[in-house]
Amino acid sequence: IISYLATDHPHLFEAGGENYHTDFSGWQYVRGHEGDLWRTYNDPTWMGSPAMPARPGGWFWSRFGIDTPARGYDRSRTFFRTEDDYPGPQTMKDAERFLREASPHHERWFLFVDEFDPHEPFDTPPPWSGMYFDEPWDDEWIIWPPYIDGGVTGGVITEKEGRHIRANYGAKLSMIDHWFGRILDTFDDMNLWDNTALIVCTDHGHYLGDQREGRDIWGKPGVPQYEPLGHTPLLISWPGVDGGSTINALTTNVDLFATLADIFDAQVGHRTHGSSLKPLLADTSSSIRDWAIGGVWGNWIQITDGKHKYARSAVESNYPISIYSNRWSTMPIHFNGIVGMPPPDQRAYLDKMPGTDIPVLRQPFEQGDQMPIWSFGDQSVDKHYLFDITIDPDEQENRAGEKLEGEMLEMLRSALLAVQAPTDQLQRIGLN
Repeated sequence: IISYLATDHPHLFEAGGENYHTDFSGWQYVRGHEGDLWRTYNDPTWMGSPAMPARPGGWFWSRFGIDTPARGYDRSRTFFRTEDDYPGPQTMKDAERFLREASPHHERWFLFVDEFDPHEPFDTPPPWSGMYFDEPWDDEWIIWPPYIDGGVTGGVITEKEGRHIRANYGAKLSMIDHWFGRILDTFDDMNLWDNTALIVCTDHGHYLGDQREGRDIWGKPGVPQYEPLGHTPLLISWPGVDGGSTINALTTNVDLFATLADIFDAQVGHRTHGSSLKPLLADTSSSIRDWAIGGVWGNWIQITDGKHKYARSAVESNYPISIYSNRWSTMPIHFNGIVGMPPPDQRAYLDKMPGTDIPVLRQPFEQGDQMPIWSFGDQSVDKHYLFDITIDPDEQENRAGEKLEGEMLEMLRSALLAVQAPTDQLQRIGLN
């Protein structure tokens, strides 16, 4: 099986990125997106993006007196001359090139397009820029959204700035959608629909002023994974299956690995947590799982059955909690001053990675320790959330404390035991 990675995703190539790209038969990394440390200076010719000056990546943090270095993209964008130079369009062109030039040479192939757009920065050239914003605007373009729970309500941004940010997100979405259309055109031109599966998915959403508990949420701050962030789209074209239908079944991203293994008849030599989607697509089953779990390290742990969503916080304190890693030497992140991770100390010891027999370094954390950035935000204790998303999709009525919470608690306990979560995780949320 020939595999190819087309990507502009900078986190794959940062310290701690694990070098996944080396497992592909071929790969192409398009430079310059988000925090990618690509250029060391601004191009002085001002021929490209600087025609629309933008606030630098640290503008939001500076309002809190936090000084951060320039984001890589702040320099990279000065080298983009035309729309074709932006990372998203370049990545889609590379994916199209593989389909047209390389795929005919291979009987079985897997193309993974890890496209970072429409992730921030929400920066686009004309005609996309301003497509959804027609108000007077004399300030620098806001391409970096804030990460905060209560942007307008907290006085951090104005309502007009909020509309501006949402419009820029829409412009980025429309631009990359246009370029993704070239992939679909290629499927048409090469008659790939009859023998090629096409899966479109994403890892998370993005808050753009979504209202919860009377506050507007922006970015990905320390709040539960509400629907706009955690309920992601999944679109699949499958040979032999008519399009235009909706399968109302619960899935999660780990099911995609199981599906790919099923497609290629690959024997997986270790335990995984996913289930193949083929029974759903072939209409031989109406369900492949009863629950899906998620969350952010050091924050809420969540579970859904497709109808209800339960977010469980820590109880008593946010401890005990540990990080397990086989790459501690490369884990500290350097590209942004506010992003950091403490090195392991004398408390670290070898332990098995939960759910495996692989020994890794385990670092416990205690009250007063510097915490990784993923645990920043609302460290509320005993602040649980339960929503009936079938009748309350905007999650306005917290039903925690009702009888249903007991049922969801038992489901969460069973799910964590099924994936062999570490015992201190269950202790942290009061389920030990």
